[in-house]
Amino acid sequence: MTHEEAAARVRTLTDELLRMAHEYYDLDAPSAEDYEYDMKMQELRALEADFPDLLAPDSPTQRVQGVASGKFEKVQHSVQMASLQDVFSFEQVAAFVARVQETVDAPTFTVEPKIDGLSVSLEYENGVFTRGSTRGDGFVGENVTANLKTIRSIPLKLEDAPPALEVRGEVYMPRASFERLSAQQEAAGEELFKNPRNAAAGSLRQKDSGVTAARRLDIFVFNLQRVEGAAPTAHSETIDRLKQFGFPTIPYTKCDADAEKIRAAIEKIGAMRGTLPYDIDGVVVKVDSLTQREQLGATAKYPKWAVAYKFPPEEKVTKLRAIEVQVGRTGVLTPVAVFDPISLAGTSVSRAVLHNQQYITEKDIRIGDMIRVRKAGDIIPEVLASESHETGSLPYQLPDHCPACGALVEQDGDEAAVRCFNPACPAQIFREIVHFASKNAMNIDGLGPAIVQQLLDKKLIQTPADLYTLTKSQLLQVEGFQEKSAENLLAAIETSKLEPLDRVIAALGIRNIGQNAAILLCDHFGSLEAIRAAKSEDIAEIDGFGGIMAKSVADAFAQPDFAAQIDALLARGVRMEYKMKKAESTKFSGMTFVLTGTLPTMKRDEAKALIEAHGGKVSGSVSKKTSVVVAGDDAGSKLTKAEALGIAVIDEAELLRRCAESE
Repeated sequence: MTHEEAAARVRTLTDELLRMAHEYYDLDAPSAEDYEYDMKMQELRALEADFPDLLAPDSPTQRVQGVASGKFEKVQHSVQMASLQDVFSFEQVAAFVARVQETVDAPTFTVEPKIDGLSVSLEYENGVFTRGSTRGDGFVGENVTANLKTIRSIPLKLEDAPPALEVRGEVYMPRASFERLSAQQEAAGEELFKNPRNAAAGSLRQKDSGVTAARRLDIFVFNLQRVEGAAPTAHSETIDRLKQFGFPTIPYTKCDADAEKIRAAIEKIGAMRGTLPYDIDGVVVKVDSLTQREQLGATAKYPKWAVAYKFPPEEKVTKLRAIEVQVGRTGVLTPVAVFDPISLAGTSVSRAVLHNQQYITEKDIRIGDMIRVRKAGDIIPEVLASESHETGSLPYQLPDHCPACGALVEQDGDEAAVRCFNPACPAQIFREIVHFASKNAMNIDGLGPAIVQQLLDKKLIQTPADLYTLTKSQLLQVEGFQEKSAENLLAAIETSKLEPLDRVIAALGIRNIGQNAAILLCDHFGSLEAIRAAKSEDIAEIDGFGGIMAKSVADAFAQPDFAAQIDALLARGVRMEYKMKKAESTKFSGMTFVLTGTLPTMKRDEAKALIEAHGGKVSGSVSKKTSVVVAGDDAGSKLTKAEALGIAVIDEAELLRRCAESE
């Protein structure tokens, strides 16, 4: 590889890794598997080793990923919460052991499972839990004390504790909790967390501690960060002492400096992986002696006394028995593979979503095939490929009629989706009402999928508006309802009438319009009447809306059935009111800002709030509608586009100066 080719590849890998790290650590919404990220990081490290002049100070290999969220108070860690160097083969583990032996005499090691969760610090003063924080970038994290207190395995008071103690642990979501949460999200028509790790991170960052508590998180403590008074001399002693304090501690195995014994301990943990009630994504090998750790030291990013061996993704081959077709809330037909059960990541798997006809055709998946399956993120089953076809098998085609109602299905424009357009389709009606009642929509507590299905079966409801006509006597006809439970559900339905207009619009399930889009729509127009009267081109003027979204809104309100449903909700007492956000001033009224790069003192959420407080709007992309771009360090393509369009560009200091000016 030439130097020019290496430089281009380093730039590409850097951009991809920074994007993937931002999605993983800061947004809790990864677009790539851990294994893909790890392999790209390995490739970048190798290129930087071969071409040292390409190693930049801000390379992803040189820093801990993740930043503190703007939602919580920042915490400066007194002891850096460093990450570990990843290795991917037993040869690399053996090389690590050999390097340690070259520096210290007769080292011993601990071998521990690597919990797949979110790293946190717990601080105690005189035995009382005083503060808990996330790792963030290793130096500054987020204060999530209130949410950590909802984790019942974290002791709030320690007996015979030193005056000051700080420990590090990994918050995780047990598989049972994750499966329960996924079922609730699916029933409510909400976007599912990709895996337990992201569910744990998202749950720990909730502003409402009640939400965190309901997610049933747990923790393992695996390190002593600092202690006032006498300290243990070995890591294993530390873990044993923390266990005596009442912390749930990470299990470990002690080994001498024998790479084969360490390998056996790693393989033993790997064999247990599928039987554990929580996810692990590898094994950590650490030098046990704390004195020897001091001798070994650390690089700018990693301690030299530990490595994390990462498991490769598990894949298995099985027989595809059938392809079932499900009908979603918007009528989309989704094929689902049904195959002979296999064990992956500790659970039995027999189904996987095949997405659409294009996905099936590209992979040439046929009924009777031997297919290769894995769990994306160790939780979501996916079909990777067809390994072989059965003799005489034929390519699979989705049905041309809806399996729920028998109506003719059609390709939906340029989309890959095939859709049933029958508004009376029972499958669509069921999912529509479940979505309407869900937490992020009308939030009707106690109205889950099973009850919705019973109400439909008994013909007590046919549309979401019918929920507001239910009576106690009708509910008492439904299995499982008693006087109190019927009264509770009716009270929840009554309370939902007060939900604001943006919630109602999100609840009605307009295609391409989710919670955020509903808020933008209401912020722009302010009332139901104004939205009803708006034309597609008027709606497209909203920053953050595209032509497709605008057309979806206009088309929905133009449909007689949709209009009738709105009228029925109004007639039954749903208020659909919206209170516009009041700005402190109007100096930025009519102006649209775009934020790009890293600002010196403010997070983007803080800058956005400041702009909105003065009547301005903040968009995520630069266009001809943009008034001003606020640029910080490392501003990228948005700054380039703004300059090309001749849009005014200012820095944080100028933004603050303009905000301070009198009107």
